Formats: sequence, structure tokens, C-alpha cells
Amino acid sequence: MFRPTGFADLAGRRVGLFGFGVEGRAAYARLEGTCDLVVVDDAPDLAPFVLATTQGGFDALLTCDVVVKGPGIPRRREDVVALEAAGVNVTSALNLWLHEVDLARVVAVTGTKGKSTTTALIAFFLECLGQRALRVGNIGQPPYDPALDASEGWLVLEVSSFQAVDLDLAPATVVVTSLGDDHVDWHGSLEQYRSDKLSLTRARGAHVTLVADTETLHEVADQLGGDLRYVATDDDHLAVALGLLGAHNDSNVALALATVSTVTGVSERDLRVAVLEDATRFSPLRGRLTLVGSEAAERGLIRYVDDGLATSALPTIAALEVFEGDPVALIAGGFDRGIDYGPLAEAIVARRAPTTVISMGNAGVRLADEVRRRRPEIDQHVATTMPEAVELARRSVGHGGVVLLSPAAPSFDRYRNWEERSDDFVTAVGTVAPRELF
Repeated sequence: MFRPTGFADLAGRRVGLFGFGVEGRAAYARLEGTCDLVVVDDAPDLAPFVLATTQGGFDALLTCDVVVKGPGIPRRREDVVALEAAGVNVTSALNLWLHEVDLARVVAVTGTKGKSTTTALIAFFLECLGQRALRVGNIGQPPYDPALDASEGWLVLEVSSFQAVDLDLAPATVVVTSLGDDHVDWHGSLEQYRSDKLSLTRARGAHVTLVADTETLHEVADQLGGDLRYVATDDDHLAVALGLLGAHNDSNVALALATVSTVTGVSERDLRVAVLEDATRFSPLRGRLTLVGSEAAERGLIRYVDDGLATSALPTIAALEVFEGDPVALIAGGFDRGIDYGPLAEAIVARRAPTTVISMGNAGVRLADEVRRRRPEIDQHVATTMPEAVELARRSVGHGGVVLLSPAAPSFDRYRNWEERSDDFVTAVGTVAPRELF
């Protein structure tokens, strides 16, 4: 079986691109003109040259020397397994890139929640030291996109569980922010998800693994590879100066401080000083507990908070903790990918402040059922559109409180991506809470 160790090995070969999303398009741009490309996707209408998987596409992939699989296609899907059984090597563009790049320049960040924020923090902290840093991967462009100049500086790479399972080589620094319950439908089970998520730490190549000091991550220490170092949370609350809400961000900041100190040799004390000097330049990520509107209420304010990047239960639980003492109307739900909503329901019913659940989509139905079984008296409503959800939530906290979009589910039951869902929320909020009231 032909096993490439970089994009250069594909020159002159017949290469299949299986999946034509963001990563597939970047791989196409990287490989076009260097090899005989066959492009296949489950959706047949992406481009004229894209073959539908079930309409001759799979058969075309069987004729390839190697197939570069996109992260949206499950590694253990029947047709992927069949390709490898037929002797076709299946890899990923990110894996090929790791085999070519200087691994000492790459910091890979993964985790169930916090990976986007921690990626942004690491890049920002490096910039505070006057060093060039690019945010790539899930948080930005694929690092192998020829439109991106990644020839110099640090490359801070956000890695999803979808991507991690296809990687057989680790960069010099790997960071794990948290471990929870997510993407069970894609991975097949919670145990497999966790194993796949942590597989990057076990990939070959000498590397340091910096891990949040949590009970869950101690429990899976036998699944963590590399030079393992646990990082305690930041008790000095640098996160506040950076405009980040919630105790979980103290952990994210601590990981970023430890990571940048490790890769640069600058002490955490000196790094903290440099970050504080530039803290106002840091822009918290859109969709991560972002205040998008407010309006006067009888007993204070109604604040509208976009936490649309929360596509699993763990970050939604963390968001509820941030507003522990406030009345909250939670807008949650979306595409149902089979995760356990029991822990989130427990967090909702345990709140002392008034809480309303506005559910959307199939995932919202399941969450609502879990909450109802535990405390049927909790106020719940069903919404079919975002404007309806915002209006229901607004009425629920009419005396003052927080309208919180924290879906705990993916968006693609009705939106193309989480950004489109957040945009819909912001638009709906704009009709009731003008921005000048911030």
C-alpha cells in the first residue's frame, strides 16, 4: 500500500479527495496541477467536477493510489473502511502537512471545550512577546491552504476530534483543555470519542503534552501520551483583564501561559506582565459568551449573550455557571447527535436563580424531556425560529436577567454553521435591544 509522508509524495499520483468542504477545497488548491485528482463528496452539487459518493464517486476512489479524507467523513464509516480493505491508503490533508512542516513551530490545541479560546490566547500571548503567531485549523484557515503564508512564526493549530483521529504524527507541543461528551454519533460511543480526542497526545514524535488539571483528565492519564504536564488553574484571574467570563477561562489562561512559557523559555511571571500591558488589545472570540445587546428592565437590565460556539453540553454547563446568580432564559438545542443531556439537565435543575428553557430542534426536545423528568415545574417553551426563541426568552426574564444562546448542539439541522445561527440570534436581538444600550 502506497503511504505518502507529505504532499510532495503525491506528485504524479492518482489522488482522491473525499469531502469537499473547507479542508477539501484547500487541499484541492494545494494539489491542483501536481497530480490526477478525483473529487468526491456526499453532496453531488458542490461543483461540476465533484462526483457524488453513491453515484460513481466511491468506485472512482477505489482507482486512486491514496485518498485524502475530509474531517467531516467518519473514519470508521463503511465506505472508508472498504477503501482501506481494498488496499487504498486513506489519510488527511492535515496529516500530510504535519509530515512536511517544522513540528517545533506547531502548537496543537484540542479539547471538548475551550480549545478555540485557548488557541486564541496562545497566539495573542506570543504576539505580546513580539513574536509572529498564526491561528490555524478549526479557528482559521487550514494551514496547508496555499493562500496562507505559514512560512514563518508560530503556528497555533486548533484540532477537532474529527481531525485528531486521522493524525499519526504529533507536533512538538500538544495542549488538552478539557474532556467531556461530544460527537458520539460520529465516533460511535463516548469511550471512542474520548480515545479519538486524546489520540493526538499518543501520536508518534517527541512532544510535550500540557493538560488542564481536572479530575476527568487525571482519570484518563493512561490514554495521554508525550511528556505529560498538568497545569493548575490561574488563581490570579488574568482572564478578567482579557475580558473573558467564567472560571473555565481561568483554566484556559493558565494553559496558554504555561504553553507560551514552555515554547519560548520566557517565565510565566514575565509573560504575565507583557500580557497585562496589552490586555485591552485582546478580542474575545465571537460566539463565546459575547454580550450582543442589553435593554432596561424593571429591576435592572436584560442582557443578551451569544454563546453560539457551545455545540456540546459541557460549555453550556460552564456558561450557566457564569450567570449563577442571575435569572436565565436558556435557548438551547439544534441537531441531535446523540450526546447525553443528563448532566446539562442536572445543571439546569440545580440552579437557584429562576431558569427558563427555550428548546429548538430535535436536540432541544431531548434536553427538554431530561429537564422535565427531573423538575416538571421548570418553565419551558418550544420555538421553531430564532426570533420566536428570543421573544419567548425576553418575556421570561422581563424583570431583568440573561437571555443566553448556548445551544449545546450543532447548528446544521437548520443552519449552515454555528456562525449563521449566531448571526440569526444577533439579528433577532437587534430588533428588541439596540446596540446603543450596551
